[in-house]
Amino acid sequence: MKIKSYSAQDTEALGIIVGCQAKPGDIYCISGPLGAGKTVFAQGIAKGLEYEGRVTSPTFTLMNTYEGGRLPMYHFDLYRLEGEADLASVGCEDYFFAGGVSLIEWPKLARELVPETAVWVEISTDLEQDINYREITIL
Repeated sequence: MKIKSYSAQDTEALGIIVGCQAKPGDIYCISGPLGAGKTVFAQGIAKGLEYEGRVTSPTFTLMNTYEGGRLPMYHFDLYRLEGEADLASVGCEDYFFAGGVSLIEWPKLARELVPETAVWVEISTDLEQDINYREITIL
């Protein structure tokens, strides 16, 4: 499925829809270049999970946990990952199967650790269309 987004609000709204439909154990792998809107999409998912706090990219901490919504959300950012062992060292698989929703930004950096059941979300930009244009593909 491909969806066109013309603003950060559109990207967040799609995330909200995904979050509203999310079930325990769902894993979303979110890819795209820097500044594509991966964290905006994650913020939408958190809202769809009825989480009311602030959601930020865990670039420097590897993972943030958000509780207080309909389901807990485990948000991984693998951008600074030096190897799959870094992700394994935080017990990622424990989170994947803990009954919450896991989001993984930059998942290709640890593809071997991502369960086959994960949903892949690719966010691409096209500056010729517009600086805010995104095409979001959900597989």
